[in-house]
Amino acid sequence: MATSVLCCRAFALTMACLLLAVPSLVAQDPSSLSLQYYSKTCPNVEHIVRTEMECAVRADTRNAALMLRLHFHDCFVEGCDGSVLLDDTATMIGEKQADQNVNSLKGFELVDKIKEKLEAECPGAVSCADLLAIAARDAVVLVGGPYWDVPVGRLDAKKASLDLANRDIPTAQQGLLTLISKFWEKGLDATDMVALVGSHTIGFARCENFRDRIYGDFEMTSKYNPASQTYLSKLKEICPLDGGDNNISAMDSHTSAIFDNAYYETLIKGEGLLNSDQEMWSSVVGYSTADTVNKYWADPAAFFKQFSDSMVKMGNITNPAGGEVRKNCRFVNT
Repeated sequence: MATSVLCCRAFALTMACLLLAVPSLVAQDPSSLSLQYYSKTCPNVEHIVRTEMECAVRADTRNAALMLRLHFHDCFVEGCDGSVLLDDTATMIGEKQADQNVNSLKGFELVDKIKEKLEAECPGAVSCADLLAIAARDAVVLVGGPYWDVPVGRLDAKKASLDLANRDIPTAQQGLLTLISKFWEKGLDATDMVALVGSHTIGFARCENFRDRIYGDFEMTSKYNPASQTYLSKLKEICPLDGGDNNISAMDSHTSAIFDNAYYETLIKGEGLLNSDQEMWSSVVGYSTADTVNKYWADPAAFFKQFSDSMVKMGNITNPAGGEVRKNCRFVNT
């Protein structure tokens, strides 16, 4: 514990960052993102985020999955604009209350902590949307996954949309064609989808989201394999038919603390925890996605390469409405 605390406080950055003057509302063009965006206004941004992420993941490896999921759920609602971080107000119910987020989306306190460090070093410079994008990359790297350069320069939305969050974020119960269409709407193809869902290798799911699966076709997709039956029995202990909605289970039952390609083996065995995941292998219309699942299980380097490329592609989805650089990620600037 003492080492973790010291780690988070150890670095003392000496270079002062310039203030970034951002109008109250600026249109956002994805072509404006670049690797050098903060070279003058906050040159140590990646070091600050990485240091805090190292401390958080050292304290609990599940923090890696939390930050990665926040970035995903942010980008799927009007682009990567930090809207998922906004708290409810008297005039707005935010995306935290969406069906796919409520009682399950976490990591907001870690975002607050990183933002506090950034504001102390570079006031008004780094957006919350960029914070999430960088932290998600660092989260993957810190648990053994690939590195990629993160283009930055995103702006923070000045509003959130509960309706769009409920509509656009994929759910655990949806079929393959619906899932593919949701990714297509964001400019992501089926290959991107299979690669990005591979992040479930470090993810956890709530009983509420996998109950139908384990009491449904799990035995059929796993071909009644005795080893699978043992795993299924453990899942049913975690997730009874009634109650225990918030009990959790790892989506990769073998290496849940390591970002690797083992998740794809669970699909090939028919043991995918979520119906939406297993659909990529078992669906009668999933011949192309099944081939991709096979490829990533057989070739971890190919999975890492595509995951990195797809993360950049997803991260480049910006909100055309533009926005601001929030001082506090939970509230718009006043």
